[in-house]
Amino acid sequence: MPNLVETAAPAIGALLPELEALYKDLHQHPELSMQEFRTAALVAQRMEKLGYEVSSEVGVTGVVALLRNGEGPVVMLRADMDALPMAEATGLPYASTVTAEDEEGVQVGVAHSCGHDLHVTWLLGVAQLMAAHRDAWSGTLLAVFQPGEEVGRGARSMMDDGMIERFPKPDVILGQHVMVGPAGTVGYRSGTILSAGDSLKVKLFGRGSHGSQPQTSIDPVIMAASTTLRLQTIVSREISPRESAVLTVGSLQAGTKENIIPDDATLKLNMRTFDDDVREYMLGAIRRICCAECAASNAPREPEFTTLSSYPLTVNDDATTARLRKAFEAWFGARAYETQPAAASEDFSVFGREWGVPYAFWFVGGTDPEIYAQAEAAKKLNEIPSNHSPKFAPVLDPTLRTGLEAMLCAAAAWLGHESEAA
Repeated sequence: MPNLVETAAPAIGALLPELEALYKDLHQHPELSMQEFRTAALVAQRMEKLGYEVSSEVGVTGVVALLRNGEGPVVMLRADMDALPMAEATGLPYASTVTAEDEEGVQVGVAHSCGHDLHVTWLLGVAQLMAAHRDAWSGTLLAVFQPGEEVGRGARSMMDDGMIERFPKPDVILGQHVMVGPAGTVGYRSGTILSAGDSLKVKLFGRGSHGSQPQTSIDPVIMAASTTLRLQTIVSREISPRESAVLTVGSLQAGTKENIIPDDATLKLNMRTFDDDVREYMLGAIRRICCAECAASNAPREPEFTTLSSYPLTVNDDATTARLRKAFEAWFGARAYETQPAAASEDFSVFGREWGVPYAFWFVGGTDPEIYAQAEAAKKLNEIPSNHSPKFAPVLDPTLRTGLEAMLCAAAAWLGHESEAA
């Protein structure tokens, strides 16, 4: 029986120029979350040409492509498609200059500063290789192109649109993400690999007045400032040093003019946790502190809380990770390594949690190895532009090939004929 990865490997080199052109096209045409219409159409067209059964508009803009190839397990491979509401500052000749209107009607820059364009390219490449080498594997490949990861709604919207009823239940769900790390490397981990993430909007209510008469007001600016400072004590004074947690107030908005005390102020905050109990405690502490500060200021009403996004923990299945580790080490050797958990968050695990099947997620390094080594030696790794930086730009060689090989190796660990001995 032919080995899937070894059989397809010679074709990768010839495929890379086509995939690089595709990547650059996607990079120059980013689309905001739940607005990925062009990307979804491009994906659907390519997958149909490869012979996949394609379902479009799953969860608004999601695309699900199915390739049945005889008896065997069902393997789901997932890529996210959306970009970020920010301007790109990479200076690349194929940099995005796109602007678009966000959900609040604000005109914003749009850029693939998280690498989802690379994720789409990888999955399209793997789909093409597997369609061309059906003699080297058996089973069913379920390729899922997901919208709205950046707002935490995409996976949920697809599941709510009947994924469980409409498509075969996977035996395993697999996904990967480009991250800061030496290009050419693959980082895997059993157990928790990504944090839970929660974003909240908190509106604080006061009583507006003239800046010259503060005694007639209940100042929401002071209220918001005090609340912001107090919220920082949750991690520093209420969470054990043995636990990891982050709480950031990224936005404080109030007022329009220097001599007007406004009626209200709005905080937008984000928290990351690695334990469900810690997560629940922090959510409660945020509510307690916000309400207490409002009460201390004699606010006319309690604050208003709105959930902006919520991401569950990503916890890799042990047996699934063990099989991936074997496949990665066999192909990549020392370039495959056990990574540490990241404080980033994903909605990837929603698929596995809802379907009740094992899943695993891993990282692909996207930093020029020489630049990474120099930064590491100088203890300046934090200065490398990371995901969501306007200067984030994965080096394409060898990142494009590595991600393609990693996803192919992962699929082969279940679908390839060599997996029968695993």
